[in-house]
Amino acid sequence: MAQAPLNLIKLSVGTSSVEDLIAWQASRRAQSDDGVPRHVTRMWPKRAEELLQGGSIYWVIQGALQCRQRILRLDEVIGQDGVRRCAIVLDPQIVRTATAQKRPFQGWRYLQGIDAPVDLSGTRDDEDSLPPGLSAALADIGVI
Repeated sequence: MAQAPLNLIKLSVGTSSVEDLIAWQASRRAQSDDGVPRHVTRMWPKRAEELLQGGSIYWVIQGALQCRQRILRLDEVIGQDGVRRCAIVLDPQIVRTATAQKRPFQGWRYLQGIDAPVDLSGTRDDEDSLPPGLSAALADIGVI
């Protein structure tokens, strides 16, 4: 049995929904030179090799973990200030997950694959998703 990959959990600051995250990542500013979305952070993950073996970044939006994206690679980016940063380059496909409440934190946290929320399946693009608060409340009581 294959071991579940190591993942990251990251706050998506400034977004109010998964749709906001999708819109932001479609902007040129959020993309790497090859046109795929990236998230630039000050720190380089110490466990980079493990993350690159199928790991994802799980996004916390409005206090609830709601979706994930597979991590494709880590690129070095040198800022205008000359400081080395890490660009986490992501698969453009955003996968909605079971909602889980998360308290605010800085930076990122590692998430073992076995502890990761399950992907939601069967969601159709023409269906409205549950509001994050309702989804989180239902998850808290074990309904979803």
